[in-house]
Amino acid sequence: MSADTDPTDSFDAVISAADAPVWIVTTSAHGQRAGCLVGFATQVSIEPRRFLVGLSKSNHTYETAKTATHLAVHLIAARHFEVAGLFATTTGDDTDKFARCDWHTGPHGLPVLTSAAGWFAGEILERIDLGDHLGVLLAPVAAEAPSTDHAILHLSAVAELKPGHPA
Repeated sequence: MSADTDPTDSFDAVISAADAPVWIVTTSAHGQRAGCLVGFATQVSIEPRRFLVGLSKSNHTYETAKTATHLAVHLIAARHFEVAGLFATTTGDDTDKFARCDWHTGPHGLPVLTSAAGWFAGEILERIDLGDHLGVLLAPVAAEAPSTDHAILHLSAVAELKPGHPA
């Protein structure tokens, strides 16, 4: 690649080829529940365990997460595509997503999705401005391990969904 070449398309192709898992993040603060599908999330430290979630600043969940103390991060089985669709294509601005799916109250009052293949709750340690997303650094405080019989939902499976808010 030459210095004059715009790397955007090539970068997008690399990320697409990686086909990372997608996650549903939920939270609760001041009596409000919120949740969204996220594609920007990864473990960032082994010891101590740390996980970074990127929340779009135009997303309803961002507004709730700004004052929350914890997030729940759900790994989604491919067979629960409709739950991913719910959290990707609707906005909490005008839809109670939790009225349309099964969930229970988990640690720290977090909404935990019953259909999750596995999940963890994380204490928010830091919020980092990452441009159009807010980085939320988490320390895991509770978790339920996934069973081994689940195929996990990946970015390629949800690429055609239209977000409730623009990124």
